[in-house]
Amino acid sequence: MGFWDFIWLMVWAFFFIAYLMVLFSIISDLFRDRKLNGWWKALWIVCLVFIPLLTSLVYLIARGRGMAERGAKQAEEAKQATDSYIKDVAGRSPSDEIAAAAKLLEAGTITTDEYEKLKAKALA
Repeated sequence: MGFWDFIWLMVWAFFFIAYLMVLFSIISDLFRDRKLNGWWKALWIVCLVFIPLLTSLVYLIARGRGMAERGAKQAEEAKQATDSYIKDVAGRSPSDEIAAAAKLLEAGTITTDEYEKLKAKALA
């Protein structure tokens, strides 16, 4: 195998991997789209199997904007879910902890010594 054969192999490998990425992006977008019914999804998949290059180009031209919007919406939902999870796991601030302990003290649930321990722990 010569140098130019290797270069052509790399070029074709690049285009093949790029095509696979586009194909998987289209398939994932098809299943992410809740407005498109099952028959249309099946038709797109069948066309992708039998005439893949033409179907991919038509899909990207016809539904590319919606594809980008659905991707952005999914990314925003994932970000919100992550932020919510972080807030739940991170716990409360020291001032929130002290306020909660003060409420318990006022209600008579804890003693003054326990309140002081909780306060010291929150400030530590």
